[in-house]
Amino acid sequence: MRIVFAGTPDFAATALKALLDHDHEVVAVYTQPDRPAGRGRKLTPSPVKQVALDANLPVRQPQSLKSAEAQAELAAFQPDVMIVAAYGLILPQAVLDIPARGCLNIHASLLPRWRGAAPIQRAIAAGDDQTGITIMQMDAGLDTGAMLLKLSTPITGDDTGGSLHDRLADLGGQAILTALKELVDGGLQAETQDDSQACYAHKLNKQEGHLDWQQPAIALERLVRAFNPWPGTFVDADGERVRIHAAEALANTSDQAPGTLIARGRGGIDVACAEGVLRLHRVQLPGSRAQSISDLINGGRDVLALGEVLH
Repeated sequence: MRIVFAGTPDFAATALKALLDHDHEVVAVYTQPDRPAGRGRKLTPSPVKQVALDANLPVRQPQSLKSAEAQAELAAFQPDVMIVAAYGLILPQAVLDIPARGCLNIHASLLPRWRGAAPIQRAIAAGDDQTGITIMQMDAGLDTGAMLLKLSTPITGDDTGGSLHDRLADLGGQAILTALKELVDGGLQAETQDDSQACYAHKLNKQEGHLDWQQPAIALERLVRAFNPWPGTFVDADGERVRIHAAEALANTSDQAPGTLIARGRGGIDVACAEGVLRLHRVQLPGSRAQSISDLINGGRDVLALGEVLH
């Protein structure tokens, strides 16, 4: 089949590499326009564009697919199917109708559980015990199309947003290869989503990473893992912003006010929560790199002192 691929970040680039490694006929790649990046704010191609250029594929970067001109250019590639993964642009119905077999989306959750922009992080923060990839037949709604294929993976207590992202990216490549084979063989069965089971995975917001000690320790531990590496979690300690890179919820109880540092040792710093205790294992002070609590203590820094109240 003639495939047009549309995607932008690393998650999508992994799926594109999988398609190219299996000699699928990718006739064009769509990705978002180059964005400023780094200290020099130099225009930088997306990970998907870089993969496409390395493979000598035609690349298109329209600001929108709503114009008749952009739609005509896409139609000229005569795609049998369009594969979409974290593209970042809305596909109008006119675009969905162009490929002979429609548009397939590689979505990083077991639909209909998490629809929207940040299903990976929301699944960890919510305490889900599994997630996965859904290959979906796209329609005009937000992740509401019929489900064609699912592959699942457990969410472990060690998973971060980063580790789960990478695992799901690989799983997405596997899933789309399987779906394409079954599409050719006529083996895909469409399943309508149950809207009542859907949750909306809101776009990540940096301010959400501000730890609220009125929450249970387990909820804060999940948030720390979910928002690692981005957008990160943080607290305010004695007027300084301290980023939290790793933490563990303890079953211990405390009669201290939430946010109070109740223990400090090389194994971690314990902070009272509304329920339970959160042990900080790895932190980052302003102007410094992330470090273990043992290294923090060895360095003689007096921040995060016993009895201090974090905000």
